[in-house]
Amino acid sequence: MNKIFLIGNLTGDPDYSVSASGVPVCRFTVAVNRRFNSGSSDGERTADFFRVVTFRKTAENCGSFLAKGRKVGVTGSIQISDYTDKEGNRRQSVDVTADEVEFLTPRGEAGDSPAPAAPKASRNLEPVSDDSLPF
Repeated sequence: MNKIFLIGNLTGDPDYSVSASGVPVCRFTVAVNRRFNSGSSDGERTADFFRVVTFRKTAENCGSFLAKGRKVGVTGSIQISDYTDKEGNRRQSVDVTADEVEFLTPRGEAGDSPAPAAPKASRNLEPVSDDSLPF
């Protein structure tokens, strides 16, 4: 089973794009705090950084509503890719392919991070009365 769960903060604004085949893609990096025992009683804090990639509707939502410093929960799988760098050396890249991304920073609570970006497409919504609902 290949499953990973992360909770952390974005290290920068997400990179949203559309692939050549028309699939929305959003990439961002999440810093996850980790404690380790260095001999002191309170322990030092350090962070691990995970590159995350999302696709389709999740990518659209991440591109629209996430920004640097926002807290997210990510569920997905680890994908290891081999490639050759510019100098001809073989390298490996470890990425998290997200199945789900949950936005954990409450609405209106910006802290040190900027406000979320406006959605890319605005919708004209009409009010609905309770009488018109089928349930």
